[in-house]
Amino acid sequence: MNLQILKAWEVKQNLHRAIDFLWSREPASSDDYTRLVLHCVRANDFIQAKKLQSHMEHNLFQPKDSFLHNQLLHLYAKCGKLSDARNLFDKMSKRDVYSWNALLSAYAKVGLVEDLHAVFSQMPYRDSVSYNTLIACFSSKGFSCKALRVLVMMQEDGFQPTQHSYVNALQACSELLDFRRGKQIHGRVVVADCGGNAFIGNALTDMYAKCGDIGRARWLFDGMSNKNVVSWNLMINGYVKMGNADECIRLFNMMQISGLKPDQITISNVLNVYFQCGRVDDARKMFSEIPKKDEICWTTMIVGYAQSGREEDALILFGDMLRGNIKPDSYTISSVVSSCAKLASLYHGQVIHGKVILMGIDDNMPVCSALVDMYCKCGVTLDALVIFQTMPVRNVITWNAMIRGYAQNGQVQEALVLYERMLQENFRPDNISFVAVLSACINGDMVEEGQKYFDSISEHGMTPTLDHYACMITLLGRSGSIGKAVDLIKGMPHEPDYLIWSTLLSACAKKGDINNAELAANHLFELDPHNAGPYITLSNLYAARGRWKDVAIVRSLMKNNNAKKFAAYSWIEVENEVHRFVSEDRTHPEVERIYAKLNHLISILQQIGYNPDTNSVLHNVGEEEKLRSISYHSEKLALAFALIRKPNVVAPIRIIKNIRVCDDCHAFMKFASITIGQPIILRDSNRFHHFFGGSCSCKDHW
Repeated sequence: MNLQILKAWEVKQNLHRAIDFLWSREPASSDDYTRLVLHCVRANDFIQAKKLQSHMEHNLFQPKDSFLHNQLLHLYAKCGKLSDARNLFDKMSKRDVYSWNALLSAYAKVGLVEDLHAVFSQMPYRDSVSYNTLIACFSSKGFSCKALRVLVMMQEDGFQPTQHSYVNALQACSELLDFRRGKQIHGRVVVADCGGNAFIGNALTDMYAKCGDIGRARWLFDGMSNKNVVSWNLMINGYVKMGNADECIRLFNMMQISGLKPDQITISNVLNVYFQCGRVDDARKMFSEIPKKDEICWTTMIVGYAQSGREEDALILFGDMLRGNIKPDSYTISSVVSSCAKLASLYHGQVIHGKVILMGIDDNMPVCSALVDMYCKCGVTLDALVIFQTMPVRNVITWNAMIRGYAQNGQVQEALVLYERMLQENFRPDNISFVAVLSACINGDMVEEGQKYFDSISEHGMTPTLDHYACMITLLGRSGSIGKAVDLIKGMPHEPDYLIWSTLLSACAKKGDINNAELAANHLFELDPHNAGPYITLSNLYAARGRWKDVAIVRSLMKNNNAKKFAAYSWIEVENEVHRFVSEDRTHPEVERIYAKLNHLISILQQIGYNPDTNSVLHNVGEEEKLRSISYHSEKLALAFALIRKPNVVAPIRIIKNIRVCDDCHAFMKFASITIGQPIILRDSNRFHHFFGGSCSCKDHW
């Protein structure tokens, strides 16, 4: 046992014995009571202090002044024992300003702001501590305007603000982003000659940084002669908020050169910076070199991985965190659950759900909202609904997750009914709510209903965003009303962005409208000439019409603009491990078995009516090469692998693809669901496809 802990324990034991002995004898003297009270205060021992107070009251002891009772009051306040502090205060025959300040501290400790203000108003006399207690409590509890009003009152009542007054008032200005009043307080600090105080210097640096004047913050920081770890953390965090990653890292290096050891907050800030500028490996290296990692560092690293598209690394690190006996908080859990959602990793999501129950946070709203989203993105809307319905409290984020989940999984009516129920329960929809509802209308080919919901956005006091317009363009395009979609774009109050034109291009590609496709593609070439997607889509449209010269022109333009094509891939979770495939993939360890299984499956499906659609191979090549190209798309390889590893299993096979599934693969999965006798759940970039018995939940609209 640590020597200091051992000594503290011995002091408490001796104090315990002394007060127990006191109860066995006559009333103690005033000096005995004073010594014991002071021992209780030094040991921070509320229980023994209460026993001592009871002994004094039992023996009708009345101290000559308020000193003893004030000491007990301050101890009760420090321990957060408001009722005991109030009870003692009410019994006191002699009170002074220290008694009132102790009572103020008790109310401040438990955060009862209104009661604190009431006690302050009742005080017959005050000092600067009284005002500072109010300013500090108001500032820390989010009542920043009140904190600044008390500072003004303090000066009007003839009291000179102290260093504590200025520090807490500056924190209030930081929270309010009140640059003007912050500068006024800075002026008073200079007049009062308090600028050399490290606490005030830190508060000023923080205020200027948060109010956007990073240059003035840096000037103050550089002028501080007594910088501490907090000073460096505030300055680094200021640059984090400004998005200046290079200066953050430069400051971090300067801090180490100065001889100050970074704390966990410093480390977390710098880790965040590395993730913000895409230096994930540098973040990992720094994290691995930390000898003692706290919950904040683990959480920063896990969240950073999750937000950087490294979901598998986030799950692995979460496992390491648990094995290191570090207890995750609800924010960490929510981030890990979101990683499971992105990977559609039902197994890991269920394991973490179990951990949530064991931790007793299965009623935590952010965690439950993340679980609802995860189950929906794994195609299990029934489990998502169970969590949704058992939540004690919901917010609009929770409702959105469930509505969007229904929409993505093709349960259109359920999505719209739930949206109406949300309105009935007086939840105000936000922009995401309308994206979810419009997505449901898209998946249900409900043009009139979609138009109705789109028009209702303004009725809820909002202006339709580009996301809402993109939904309407998709809805109109799918119904064949490309002209109306173009008119909608022309009448938009917003400047059409990449999303709008790419949505129109997709709609044109689906309907074979080359004229409007060219219109959309040309805008996209200007907005982002390095994105290969529009070139490929337009080239494929030309190829489908046999316009090979135009194909060559687009391909040449694509090459000249150095446009990069991102890889299409699928992944599947088998035996708790994620496996990725690309088209015609030959890198998997079981490649020979996978291709043999897939070829065998193709031959079986052809016997029951499946006919590979080589028309979707838009290259000027022979039929045999087209057939080979179409047969080994990534989702087909993933399905074959699942059938090898999980034969004769009734559970659904879950496959995720990062782009839209092609027509041939969609038909293939429908036939496969007949032969293998298992549901296949395929999530592409647009929606979920639940295949079973030869049909798909999307009803061939996607």
